[in-house]
Amino acid sequence: MTIQSAAIIVAGGRGSRLRTNDEDLPKQYQHLDHKTILTHTLETFLNHSGISQVIVVRHQDDLEFYENAIACLKSDQTAKLLPAAIGRDTRQGSVLSGLKALESMSCDFVLIHDAARPFVPSRILDDVIEKLNCGETAILTALPVVDTLKRYSPDNALETVDRAGLWAAQTPQAFDFEMILSAHERAKLSGKTDFTDDTAIAEWIGVPVTLVEGHPDNFKITTPADLVRARKIAHEGHLMTQTPDTANSTLPPLEALQDVRMGTGYDVHAFDQGDAVILGGVAVPHDKKLKGHSDADVVLHALTDAILGAIGDGDIGAHFPPSDPKWKGAASDLFLIDAIRRVTELGGRIAHLDATIICEAPKIGPHRENIRTKIAQICDLPVSRVSVKATTSEKLGFTGRGEGIATMASATVRLPF
Repeated sequence: MTIQSAAIIVAGGRGSRLRTNDEDLPKQYQHLDHKTILTHTLETFLNHSGISQVIVVRHQDDLEFYENAIACLKSDQTAKLLPAAIGRDTRQGSVLSGLKALESMSCDFVLIHDAARPFVPSRILDDVIEKLNCGETAILTALPVVDTLKRYSPDNALETVDRAGLWAAQTPQAFDFEMILSAHERAKLSGKTDFTDDTAIAEWIGVPVTLVEGHPDNFKITTPADLVRARKIAHEGHLMTQTPDTANSTLPPLEALQDVRMGTGYDVHAFDQGDAVILGGVAVPHDKKLKGHSDADVVLHALTDAILGAIGDGDIGAHFPPSDPKWKGAASDLFLIDAIRRVTELGGRIAHLDATIICEAPKIGPHRENIRTKIAQICDLPVSRVSVKATTSEKLGFTGRGEGIATMASATVRLPF
């Protein structure tokens, strides 16, 4: 049976803290680079292959605003968009309205997201859906609190709050559908209307919540300053587009990093009995799998070594030795993300990644763009900065004999002098 994941986009608020020249326009319908905030948010969810249906919960007075917001969506996007539900006086009530509208749709999981968070990376959707597929029931997207916190009292006393273990909640928050619907209905019957988010309702009925790390760009547009920031991001084509030099605005611009390094990587894995190979984080159907201590993703392994080579920081085996049992079966994106972290800690950025996959089978062409897109998502890079190619070895050598797959990779890294 196919597991269905739906998404509820909560868009019924009035945005009372956001004041612009057009105060009658709710914030989710204000524009970011020729599209409304809601449109940007919808496109991310509608374009994600793991989301089967999307429903917006709108305010009862916003029909014209809503129709204008969805008018520019493509036909394949609107095919996944259900008729909007009508919100209630509280966010909690609006979410229940969306859940009830989905009740007849036979969905297993639901992601609940604020319309005013238009820059959620697809990587986060991947992560929460993967957690759901692995059996988790409630998932919170959140960022660790890094600022020093102070508690202020009316007598002007300041108290430092220990930030250890504190996380700032974001959306999407993801759930087993039947569980969260039941929890919301129980809360309504109990007269509980003061929950600030949906994981709080899950906690109230005793359901454990799993964390997925969010992203700084997944902020909620609340104040005029937030809107200015969002418009700048949208105009520059930041994380959610493929404009070359504007990804990761928290990092230094490429032109400020004059030390250009290049590293190369090479990896090979033999075939074993199986039904798919993992290449660049994508499961490619095949009559074999790749043998290895982790998930044997030959592409991500080679890219990891290329990045480590560019900064002179050993190789993948030095940081993640196959002798360590904790890496057995590990997803190889962990290794690539760690290599990127090392670049970031040096004050640098990844400028370009290139991988050449060498095998006789399976055919890479039909999966090339999916692999390229997945690598870009893992690395928080525009797709234009990721290249994936494929070739055979003309029946020569171990790849030519169909005994395995090899990958050559290069990484261009820019560092400060």
